[in-house]
Amino acid sequence: MGGMATNIVGVPRQQSRTDGRAGEPAPTPKGLAWLLVVTGAAGLLASWVITLDKFLLLEDPDFKPACSLNPVVSCGSVMKSDQAAVFGFPNPMLGLAAYAVVVCVGAGLLAGARHRGWFWLGLNAGTLFGTGFCAWLMVESLYEINALCLWCCLAWVATLLMFWAVTADNVRTGRLPAPAPVRAFFTDFAWAPPALHLGVIGMLILTRWWEFWTS
Repeated sequence: MGGMATNIVGVPRQQSRTDGRAGEPAPTPKGLAWLLVVTGAAGLLASWVITLDKFLLLEDPDFKPACSLNPVVSCGSVMKSDQAAVFGFPNPMLGLAAYAVVVCVGAGLLAGARHRGWFWLGLNAGTLFGTGFCAWLMVESLYEINALCLWCCLAWVATLLMFWAVTADNVRTGRLPAPAPVRAFFTDFAWAPPALHLGVIGMLILTRWWEFWTS
């Protein structure tokens, strides 16, 4: 782009993405597209494994998932909880559909698909719901179920990464109205919110079972 500085996902700073043809959206940066594919695939894998183990538990209550490693990292305890089927069916079945959609969106972008602003705002709303739902599940896991599921943790990380990436892109391009300093922040420091988010989760997990981790 003639020496113009770019951000971490390849969008020129302070530039709205339109190609000049009657406002047709310009291609999405490949970095964002790949992030959606990778995080969607990670969430899909986690949902698939948890779903399979959930059905095995229903068939055999004594079944022990491979990720049940100790009293704290105990996927079986999480899968048997009421919170694991908050909508009346296993939560990961919702993930199978949602993460598959994200993978398809990312793959379509890599193939050259272009989407209107309303599509990106809808995707942002969906990832916001997913992030909020994962936050609730995390709190329940840490303070009510008193156990961690490693596959659930993978889904949490994948969801929050896709949420912050889509949010940053929407703010930078003006789809989400924001003051200039906020747009500049998401241009230069888009990595900061997800890093902070992950750090908070890590600290909560560390402090919740501090005696176990250090014993």
